[in-house]
Amino acid sequence: MREDISEGLKQALKARDQRRTATLRAINAAVQDRDIANRGDGKGPATNDEVLGIIQKMVKQREESFAIYVGAGRADLATVEKEEIDILNEFLPKPLTEEEVAAAITAAISAVGAEGPKDMGKVIAQLRADYPGRIDFGKVSGQVRSSLSA
Repeated sequence: MREDISEGLKQALKARDQRRTATLRAINAAVQDRDIANRGDGKGPATNDEVLGIIQKMVKQREESFAIYVGAGRADLATVEKEEIDILNEFLPKPLTEEEVAAAITAAISAVGAEGPKDMGKVIAQLRADYPGRIDFGKVSGQVRSSLSA
């Protein structure tokens, strides 16, 4: 992932795309901050999963800002946030469709041998392991609960 981000930054600099350059530099800065924090904890550089988490967090922050700006009638600032969200999403794995999510839930339930709502944690853990960054777990937990209750 780091290579993709670095390559994207080089291309943005060559194209003189200021928004893209600033967004990719923000990703690099956040990753470097994580590397420094990891070094203090005696760990190595940030893994791809950690980089993925950083980008997801950045997207979530910008989505919240976007909603606030739209609510306040600041279309100019909302446009900036939307552009940054689009740039960040280029570096995230493609999210699963509704049908793929339903199939993944069914597969995870059978993989862990879940029998009821008490096994929901096992199913969610299996989904996190199999589909990192591709499922919105805030939305999917209700679907998992209803599948286990049925």
